[in-house]
Amino acid sequence: MQRELHVFEDPLFVQAILLVHWILTTWGSIVFSGPYAWANFTILALGLWAVAQRDSIDAISMFLGGLVATIFLDIIHISVFYPRGDLTDTGRFGAGMAILSLILKPFSCCFVYHMYRERGGELLLHVGFLGPSPGRSAYQTIDSPEASNDPFAGPESRGQPGHGY
Repeated sequence: MQRELHVFEDPLFVQAILLVHWILTTWGSIVFSGPYAWANFTILALGLWAVAQRDSIDAISMFLGGLVATIFLDIIHISVFYPRGDLTDTGRFGAGMAILSLILKPFSCCFVYHMYRERGGELLLHVGFLGPSPGRSAYQTIDSPEASNDPFAGPESRGQPGHGY
């Protein structure tokens, strides 16, 4: 019996994200070459690794972390190296594609995060308003499994020797 694939487990979904960002990065590299191209194409290579190893949590987490990092790197790179002078049509197109790629990256991060969770990854940063992660309770008992359920029972009724004071 085959297991039902969720939308985010479908390898075509990851491939579509990679294809869109590859095209936009290629066009964005017309204006922003050098570090912009290196950073984005390196992250796309990590995305290829995530496609090749569908069960690897490491591959998808590296891709997710790289996407988050390139959001910040792209903001800095575009703001510092945006050509202030007269832009040709090709320059405007390349800059627009780099900005469009930057706008789409947070959405890609959300989708890749869902893929990370479906592959078995856990939320590493626990923030109070997010609550405990699924499958884990916020309360963990320190009692042994055979301990009494009576919270007011003394040590004698729990099978432990009493203390003589």
